[in-house]
Amino acid sequence: MFITFEGIDGSGKTTQIRLLKEKLTEEGHSVEVFREPGGTDISEKIREILLDANHNINPVTELLLFSAARSQLVAEKVVPLQESGTIVILDRFYDSTTAYQGYGRKSLPIKNIREINEIASHHHEPDLTFYMEISLEEAEKRNKDKQKDRMELSGDEFYRNVIKGFDSLAVSEERFVTLDATAPAQKVHALIWEQVAGRLS
Repeated sequence: MFITFEGIDGSGKTTQIRLLKEKLTEEGHSVEVFREPGGTDISEKIREILLDANHNINPVTELLLFSAARSQLVAEKVVPLQESGTIVILDRFYDSTTAYQGYGRKSLPIKNIREINEIASHHHEPDLTFYMEISLEEAEKRNKDKQKDRMELSGDEFYRNVIKGFDSLAVSEERFVTLDATAPAQKVHALIWEQVAGRLS
C-alpha cells in the first residue's frame, strides 16, 4: 500500500504520519516513511537547494527540482519497498507540486504539471491520500515560532492559492480523504486508521 499525506505546513501531517506508522507497526506491518523533497541522498541535496532562503529560484526550475527529487525517491525507495510488501507513507507527493507550483506559483498550466508529475512519479499513484485541511490563519498560529524556509516566505496570497489547489484536488481525486486538521489529534488518527484498516482487510 502507498499512502500520502497532503496539506500546508502546520496542518499536522507529521503527527498523523507518526501515529499511523506506530499503529501499523503494532499490527505487524512493515512500514517506511519518507518526506518530500528528500528520502534519498540525491533528493536531500535537492531539498537543501529548494528550501534555502538565499536562493532566487525560477518557478519552472523549482517545479523541475521538486520533480527530480521525487523521481529519485520513487525509483530508489518507493517502488522496491512496495514490491517487497512494505507499506510506504510519504509526507507530500505530487499533489503538493500541483498545489504549490501549479496553483501557487502558476509556473506552468496544470495540464503540463500533471504530465510532469506522471513522469517524475514513474506513473506511480498513491492508493490513499489524506488531506489535512486547515485555514491559513490557523496554520500560521501553529507556525508562529518556527523559522521560515524559502517556500514559507512566499506570502499569504501564494498560500491561499495553494489551499485552493488542494481543495480542488480533494474534490476531483477519488483517493483523497479530507480531514479536519483542527480536530483533536487522536480523533483524526481514528478516522485515518478506519480508512487504512478498511483497505488492508
